[in-house]
Amino acid sequence: MIVGVLLATVLCVAQPETSPDTAKLDQFLDRLAEKSKAMGSLTIVKDGKVLYARAIGYGRIDGLVKDPLTAASRFRIGSITKMFTAAMVFQLVDEGKLKLTDTLDKFYPQIPNSRTITVSHLLGHRSGVPNVRRDGDNVNTLPITPEEMLALIAKAKPDFEPDTQFRYSNAGYILLGLIVEKVTGKPYGEALQDRITSKVGLKDTYLATGTIDVKKNEALTYMRLGTEWKPVPETHPSILFSAGGIVSTPGDLAKFAQALFDGKVVSKESLDQMKTIRNEMGMGMESYAFAGKTFYGHAGGADNYGAWLAYLPEERLAVAYTTNAKVYPVPDIVRGAVDIYYNRPFTIPAFESFAVRPEVLDRYVGVYSNPGAPAKARVTREGATLFFKPPGAESAVPLEATAENRFQIGGAVVIEFDKGRMTVKRRGVERVFTKEQ
Repeated sequence: MIVGVLLATVLCVAQPETSPDTAKLDQFLDRLAEKSKAMGSLTIVKDGKVLYARAIGYGRIDGLVKDPLTAASRFRIGSITKMFTAAMVFQLVDEGKLKLTDTLDKFYPQIPNSRTITVSHLLGHRSGVPNVRRDGDNVNTLPITPEEMLALIAKAKPDFEPDTQFRYSNAGYILLGLIVEKVTGKPYGEALQDRITSKVGLKDTYLATGTIDVKKNEALTYMRLGTEWKPVPETHPSILFSAGGIVSTPGDLAKFAQALFDGKVVSKESLDQMKTIRNEMGMGMESYAFAGKTFYGHAGGADNYGAWLAYLPEERLAVAYTTNAKVYPVPDIVRGAVDIYYNRPFTIPAFESFAVRPEVLDRYVGVYSNPGAPAKARVTREGATLFFKPPGAESAVPLEATAENRFQIGGAVVIEFDKGRMTVKRRGVERVFTKEQ
């Protein structure tokens, strides 16, 4: 007995817990803030204990008035919402109220292929249900009813036959949210509160129903244009719904991940299915390789806000980051935080501006057209800065050089020039414009 106690004591001494280098984490976030490369909030939690929490930037900017972000600031978390939706679906499966093999025609027979699309296909993005949007300009700022969304999905052509391919589908998760409503008999937001937030103790997590409300400590969304932060038009949360409409904090996200993996939300069998990766995606969950370890969680974003939740089950370690202004890539911020946590080699970026020679910039100046664009795009130069005027826009915005032929707008748009072509990349969508002679 004495030998066993001594051995246990030696083992405990020989395996000290990792503690984050808070000074270096502060230096990293200070650099991001100083260089206007990010605004957001980072939290690191282990065994339910907050080891680090820090916010940088502002939740509201109104002229000279700037309200600093805090650890209590609430953010739109985008597609991390899918983890909550999937968790509620699996709760219903655990309760025998729903089956993964149930087909969509049981709920929405008007959807193409509804007799062969299963709940499992929807969860794993293998349904073929395409992403949809309304026609018209600035439609994302306008609310949409569930009936209107269903009508859009019903008239859309499937991307592929169920379970023959993988394609990320927000519309598929909107259908899952509507199924949750049908099975529970409650609105999605109420089901979320009953089934997860109140059970786990998430006081700052809820479904957004209207535009960002600073009175609720919600952070407005901004883009960096030149030397200023400019507000970004908001996608109405009714469009995102159960695929991306939840509001939360890094602290709540970490607590949710801990509860999920502790078996307080779904059964072990359901959790195992959620985190079984196929085509780089599980059922409402993704996996990430950070510091040579496999984390589980999800990433999210819309407009210019974003969030990332990563959880390491073996160490009960959660890293959560939320942002209302993406400039420096969010995965690089999370990866840097994890490297610093494990005392791995990590060089804090200097963020020195990339200088492009004027004669090179002049090659990119001109008028660009795209067959699918109603108007032409223009690129001009003022001094050492290029300005980009998108098709139909009233004003031009400055471009920040990241390489000789690559530029960005506030981290949300990337523009590349190559042999008379200009490729504009935004939200994973590319549009190629050709320079007119």
